[in-house]
Amino acid sequence: MDNKNTKVAVIGGGVIGLYISWKLAEKGYDVSVFDRKKEEALGKKCCSTLVSERINKFIPITEDCIENVIDSCLIHFPKKAVRLDFSPKHLALDRGKVIAILLGLNEKAGTKIILGEDIREIPQGFDRVIGCDGAMSMIRKRLELKNPKMKMGIQFFKKEKSDSNITETFLTSSGFCWQIPKGERIECGALGDLNRAKKDMEKRFGENQEIFVALIPQPYFSLDGGLIIPDDEKVTLCGDAMGLTKPWSGGGIIWGLYAADILVRTFPDFKGYKREIQRFFRFKTMKGIISNKAVHILGRYFPYVIPSRIKYDNDFPSIFGCF
Repeated sequence: MDNKNTKVAVIGGGVIGLYISWKLAEKGYDVSVFDRKKEEALGKKCCSTLVSERINKFIPITEDCIENVIDSCLIHFPKKAVRLDFSPKHLALDRGKVIAILLGLNEKAGTKIILGEDIREIPQGFDRVIGCDGAMSMIRKRLELKNPKMKMGIQFFKKEKSDSNITETFLTSSGFCWQIPKGERIECGALGDLNRAKKDMEKRFGENQEIFVALIPQPYFSLDGGLIIPDDEKVTLCGDAMGLTKPWSGGGIIWGLYAADILVRTFPDFKGYKREIQRFFRFKTMKGIISNKAVHILGRYFPYVIPSRIKYDNDFPSIFGCF
C-alpha cells in the first residue's frame, strides 16, 4: 500500500488521536484528524494529566507544560497510610499546552486538522479510520460493539498554592478520591461507581459548585483484558475508545501512547494491531485487576502486611497494582 495514496481519518483530537495522526503523517500517509471541539476547547477535559516521565519517550514535553513534579503518592487506608515513591517520577501537566505541542507537530508533518465538526458517522472516502473519540466513542457505536464498563471521574480545583511534591489518595467504597498539588492550585477529585463518586467526593472535600465530570472506561477480567477492538480491516479503535485504562487508577495516557505506538508500527494491518495489543496488555490488565482488588482488601482489613513505604512504578508495577 502506497503511503502517499493511503487516506487515513483519525477521529478525536485528544492526546492519543493527535499522537497517532502526527506519527502516521510523518511516515508519509495522507492523514486527516477530526474533532467536534474547536482548538481552544481541545485541552479542556476532566483529566488530571498526571503522567510518568515516560511521556517524554513519545512527546517532546517542554518546561512550560509542567505544573509540578510529583515524587510520591500517599495512600490513606482506613487505619494506615502507605507512601509510594514513584519510579519514574510523575509530571502534573497542563493538558492544553500538551495539545498545543501535538497540534504544532501535526501541522509540521502535513496533517489536515478539521476542528469544530461533529462527526456522527464513520467517514467515507478513507482507506483506514481510527477511532480515538473517547469513552463514549461514536466509532465504537457505529460498529455495534459493546461498551466497556464505566466509572465516573469528577474533578475540581482549590485556589490554594502548594509546593508539595506528594499527591494523596483516599480509599472510598467504590474507588478513591485524590488531591494533586499543582503549584498555584490544588486539583481534587474522585473516581468511583456512577452513583457513588460524587457522594464520595463531597464526603471528603465538601460540596463544590464548579466540577468537571467524565466517564472513565475500566477494563474487566477476561481473556482479552476487557479491551474492545473490532475485527475489521479498515476501522479500529485506540485509547479510551477501546476501553484502555490502568485498572488501578483509570489513567489512560501512558498506556494509550504505548497502544498508539503499536498501531503506528503495525499500520495499516489492523488485525495485526489487535494481536499485538492483546499480547502486550492482556496479562498487564488481568494482573492489575487482581492486584488492585487484593490491595483494597489488605489495606482495609489487614493493613499491617503492607509496607509503609514502597518504591513503585505506577505504569507497570511489579508488586502492587493499587491505584
